[in-house]
Amino acid sequence: MPDSPSSVCPECGGSGWKPVQQHGTRRVVRCDCWRVRVADRLLVQARIPKRYQHCTLDNFLVYPNELLLKAVTRARAFAEAFPVVDKGLFFIGRRPGIGKSHLAAAVLHQAITTRGARGYFYDVRELLRLIRSTFSAGTPLGEMEILRPIMDADLLVLDDLGAERSSEWVGETLDALINTRYGEKRATIFTSNYEVMEDETNIDSLQVRVGFRTYSRLLEMCEFLEFDGADFRDIGPNPGPEDLLAAWKGPRRSKLPPRAGGPMRAQLKGKTDLKWSGGKAGN
Repeated sequence: MPDSPSSVCPECGGSGWKPVQQHGTRRVVRCDCWRVRVADRLLVQARIPKRYQHCTLDNFLVYPNELLLKAVTRARAFAEAFPVVDKGLFFIGRRPGIGKSHLAAAVLHQAITTRGARGYFYDVRELLRLIRSTFSAGTPLGEMEILRPIMDADLLVLDDLGAERSSEWVGETLDALINTRYGEKRATIFTSNYEVMEDETNIDSLQVRVGFRTYSRLLEMCEFLEFDGADFRDIGPNPGPEDLLAAWKGPRRSKLPPRAGGPMRAQLKGKTDLKWSGGKAGN
């Protein structure tokens, strides 16, 4: 449907091109309205969850917290430099609700709106469920038809890495995705609640949750930014910096309970690569 007269851009008349004078020469350039339309379309395609669609780096609430401030600073530097970046980012939170997903979504949002990047935001578990759906009879899309755009995206956010249920298929699928982006040097942002631990045999370490081979790739792919903070979800609506600081410094909840199952415990031996239990599609 054509634009109504009242909605037609006065600069370009709806063509997407506007005339400019540069050094005495008249030429045409892309109109700002065209860039906005492209960015809006790319944002819809990016699948940023509604909860995070409002998230920007400017509305991320900060307070005196050195590691949190460092994470925000590095996120801002990455977004401003993109696509000329050497590494992605890996936000690791020592407890949930401290802003990891906000930061990841904000960087993706800025890359799309200011650079025209083609990107996606996926919770890892939701992505795996989407891929599993291709195994159903009559599904028109194959596994690679879903994975290929994600592998090739200019910027990808994989949220909550390590929380997925472990299986051989899960390990192979994530390894293929991460290894492809690693090989193509495509920028990727990860978040996780699992910490890097000195004891690499600890079943709740990031190393074990993602597998040692994948962890090695991540070390080269990303700048690791581990931080702690107040749980925004615990405080209530419209908290201020003082509220967050008090919550962070106050009594702590216990860390996440161990979630690794018996099969993982049984199959973890030393520092060899983790052999995920289970069969196709995580059964």
